[in-house]
Amino acid sequence: MRWRNVKQNKIPEKEKKTFQSEKSVPQYPFAGVFDKLKAFITDSFLLAMPIFYIVIYLIMNGREGFREHMLVGWLYILIPLGIIITLFYVKTGQTPGYKAYDLKVIDIQTGEKPGWILALLRFLYFNFLFFTFFGLFVPLFRKDHRGLHDLLSGTAVIKTTS
Repeated sequence: MRWRNVKQNKIPEKEKKTFQSEKSVPQYPFAGVFDKLKAFITDSFLLAMPIFYIVIYLIMNGREGFREHMLVGWLYILIPLGIIITLFYVKTGQTPGYKAYDLKVIDIQTGEKPGWILALLRFLYFNFLFFTFFGLFVPLFRKDHRGLHDLLSGTAVIKTTS
């Protein structure tokens, strides 16, 4: 099939059927970048900040102890945070921030909340991309506003109510 024919909508009937029968992704009410940013900030204060405080001031005896053992400190922060966020994704598909702004994480193939592996992969990809600044701007250039971590893990964030 030639591109000119496709562009001019001159597709033979036998090729139209195969062209239209390709697997298509269901249309979801994808969440906007601003809503996801507000939910991220909310989750940062509700989930991450208490863990930061406990690790820095109670476990590592202050900023100096954290500065001396920064890698261990980040592991102490990210492992519990990853477990908590993964549990939220698997159980309800929503963290407290996502619930506050009527957002939900779904498996893009099934439309249901993600399983353990997808939820954990989403968290790991997000943290890698967040700390390296790689892929943070991808949602700004996509119509569905899915981030690179969503594309890699096969998830999406949708609005639950209009």
